[in-house]
Amino acid sequence: MVNIDLTGCDPFVAKERYNGYLNKAITAQKVLEEETGAGNDFLGWQHLPSAIGKADTGALLDVVDRWAEREIDLVVVIGIGGSYLGAKAAIEALSHTFAAHIGGRGPKVVFAGENLSEDYTAELLDLVRMRNPACVVISKSGTTTEPAVAFRLVKAYLEQTYGKEEARHRIVAITDKARGALKSLSNQEGYSTFVIEDNIGGRFSVLTPVGLLPIALAGFDIEALVRGAQDAEKALAVRGTDNPALRYAAMRNLLYDQGKKIELFASFNPKLQYLGEWLKQLFGESEGKDGKGIFPASVIFTTDLHSMGQYIQEGERMLFETVITVEQAHREVTIPADPQDLDGLNYLAGKRVEHCNRMAQLGTKMAHIDGGVPNIDIRIGQLDEYNLGQLFYFFEKVCGISAYVLGVNPFNQPGVEAYKKNMFKLLEKPGY
Repeated sequence: MVNIDLTGCDPFVAKERYNGYLNKAITAQKVLEEETGAGNDFLGWQHLPSAIGKADTGALLDVVDRWAEREIDLVVVIGIGGSYLGAKAAIEALSHTFAAHIGGRGPKVVFAGENLSEDYTAELLDLVRMRNPACVVISKSGTTTEPAVAFRLVKAYLEQTYGKEEARHRIVAITDKARGALKSLSNQEGYSTFVIEDNIGGRFSVLTPVGLLPIALAGFDIEALVRGAQDAEKALAVRGTDNPALRYAAMRNLLYDQGKKIELFASFNPKLQYLGEWLKQLFGESEGKDGKGIFPASVIFTTDLHSMGQYIQEGERMLFETVITVEQAHREVTIPADPQDLDGLNYLAGKRVEHCNRMAQLGTKMAHIDGGVPNIDIRIGQLDEYNLGQLFYFFEKVCGISAYVLGVNPFNQPGVEAYKKNMFKLLEKPGY
């Protein structure tokens, strides 16, 4: 199970006060699990892992097989926010870092519809023209501007290049079960479809087909990912004080009330960069409302110690760190001796690079705590599908509990509409 170490917060909090927040977290967990809180019509994610069966994953794997028969070597996944971040985080975490250069399992999965950059869109179409493509389009409504623009362009290319009948076999839609423009188009054109249930919001959708299908298409074991989430669902239902989700939710709210307004998600593994992006949406969109909320940011160490390290060490004391640690590396690289030792590194000869990384992590933790930055350490055994499934569910559970402790509805996002209204007016959309 995901492990949590809160000792890096000991110099900053009183035990009695933490115990009070732990009781608040237990109360919030009860509200979440009994579905009596604000936004309780969006709790389908909470027992989703245990509801996923072989038939569900089998239907997704059928798409993988069908597209393998067509020798599809590029899948364009179109979506924005929660409709792409979870899948992107998983694929980046599980892939060979240099897969784009040396190849990897399955077709190459790329993402579109998460921005309106014309250069990005043009370069995406350059790639599509060079490969044998297919498309997964993800949208409940089918009218969200960014993915709708991208899908219109990709769909037009597929139909012009392969004809409408073949294009139909190269498009899968993940959308509402009964309504919306994308659902209507899918019925009209005969696309294969998967459902985004009404009671699951986008940022909690990584364990639905929204996340699982792209992850499967990239060549990874979604059944192992689901098993990890299922085990986390069972473990995190416990209401005792040893529950790591409760402990984390309690501590982050206590630190927030003590003036630590920014949570800096950090990792010493660059494969987790997009997990940080997923976490920013999960917590930012869930907690940032009603004039409240911890501001989520993310860094990758040791890289960002050479850019953000100075601020973290000596800037305004308004942040705390949550460090996500992968305990076992998959590979071993040993530092060799050098007869000249001009770089002065012979003292490291025979040691693994990961040993140096661990010492850098420990040294950073000590320095930041000494500098006034509380440290929360969240650990998984290794970076694989099973552990990633646990991690996804763990943070979803923490988010629901933590937001209820904070006193906000974790499952709405009214502020997201403000920019859209202005954009539509400026674009002269009818009705605006």
